[in-house]
Amino acid sequence: MTHPRLHAETRPDKPAAIMNDTGEVLTYGALESAANRGAQLFRSLDIQNGDSVAIWLPNSLAYFEFYWAGQRAGVHIAPISTALTAGEAAYILADCGAKLLLTCRQVAGLPEFLRSHRSQCPRLASILSTDDDTDAVRSWASALATQEPTPIADEQAGFHMAYSSGTTGRPKGVRLPLTGGPATDEHDLAVRQRATYAVDEHTVYLSPAPLYHTAPLAFTTTAQRIGSTVVLMRKFDPEATLAAIAAYRVDFVQMVPTMFIRLLRLPDAVKGAFDLSSLRIVLHAAAPCPITVKRQMIDWLGPIISEYYAGSEGAGATFITSQEWLRKPGSVGCASWGKIHICDAEGQELPAGSQGTIYFEGGWDFAYFNDPQKTLDSRHPSHRHWSTLGDVGYLDADGYLFLTDRLSFMIISGGVNIYPQETENVLAEHPKIADVAVIGVPSAEMGEEVRAVVQPVAWEDANPVFAEELIAYCRSKLSHIKCPRAIDFDRALPRQDTGKLYKRLIRDRYWRDKTG
Repeated sequence: MTHPRLHAETRPDKPAAIMNDTGEVLTYGALESAANRGAQLFRSLDIQNGDSVAIWLPNSLAYFEFYWAGQRAGVHIAPISTALTAGEAAYILADCGAKLLLTCRQVAGLPEFLRSHRSQCPRLASILSTDDDTDAVRSWASALATQEPTPIADEQAGFHMAYSSGTTGRPKGVRLPLTGGPATDEHDLAVRQRATYAVDEHTVYLSPAPLYHTAPLAFTTTAQRIGSTVVLMRKFDPEATLAAIAAYRVDFVQMVPTMFIRLLRLPDAVKGAFDLSSLRIVLHAAAPCPITVKRQMIDWLGPIISEYYAGSEGAGATFITSQEWLRKPGSVGCASWGKIHICDAEGQELPAGSQGTIYFEGGWDFAYFNDPQKTLDSRHPSHRHWSTLGDVGYLDADGYLFLTDRLSFMIISGGVNIYPQETENVLAEHPKIADVAVIGVPSAEMGEEVRAVVQPVAWEDANPVFAEELIAYCRSKLSHIKCPRAIDFDRALPRQDTGKLYKRLIRDRYWRDKTG
């Protein structure tokens, strides 16, 4: 058995999680009590095995209490980004059919959601807050206090339900089938984390990223399955990250390339002021890392920088160490979970060195909730048990994978996935826009940033004032991370006779001179 309950029984006073800024501790014993009370609460609210709940919170210890309550109540747990607007959050809540939402007043979109959007979520019967009780919302703590700290009678394993992009630009839930087995059963993620990263009960794992992203949530909760201690930051700060590593003797941390860039920009005196000798592995993923940045990180911290390539879908994964990467710069490694196939547009497998769609064989049998077409599109045309994340790349003669493109032109900015179709749909509604393309352009800090190329109805509108108007218009409808940082104008966007946009021609203007 690999589960927090085991560690609560054998080491109840051991920290399961520590808030970096305050030092507040959640022990395994306290986590077990809160999770059991939470599962009891779910049942009292008629939340049964197979139902959905949602969490719209910044990083906090309550995140783990709610997650483990859902995990043993047999439900799908949908994290929602705090950067989303009220309408965007309402869409996810309605789509997954969440019966319960845990949130707090720090979430900027909550007041508007309660005022204008809750009616869009017919299954949402209850909202709890990590704040104190109010007339409108009951507190999570007071609700737990009314419940017994013992396991529910019909306990089953639940799991998180991450949201990705749909074919229309709307996010789609990656819904994995629940096992129906005991909550304390061994889990694939724990098996792989122990085998690949040597995580054990002595590991101190630092999470500087928001838990509403899949990787931070999966890695922290898996570390708690194994009995590690998670040090949780409310948000990333480069100097505070180094201070946390030194103070808590962190040996394992996961970051995105943007964090690397900000760390490297610190003065040498600051970088040298902290004892980082406890670090055993610095893992990165979620976005392409510039070759020069990764070399600088290895030069600074030594050959402890590792990388993986995977997705929320659990299609498969790769892994590469510093030593391997120095021999294969730019690679994301060999398959560590499943087998990789590179295929052409017709699905024919290609030889080493040939670029094509990347398919994994042997991963989870995922589905995009309420989108059977997107699920079908993710599968190989002949081998339905092979699936793709929509990326393009090639395998070299030694089986190392190199990513070269993304089929969907998804933008990855600071490790956050941004889907341009959603932003294009919003801008296309503006009455002064005739055509629009949203792309990712190079950014030294973020890897990519969002840029819109607009064909105005009247060319005299192609000016800075109108550009600022469009950015403000977009920000009134979408979270700022999805909105363009700048607007460029074009007299006519390149389109086929069928109407299909030649987005690559637009994107190439910005990436043509970009080198690794």
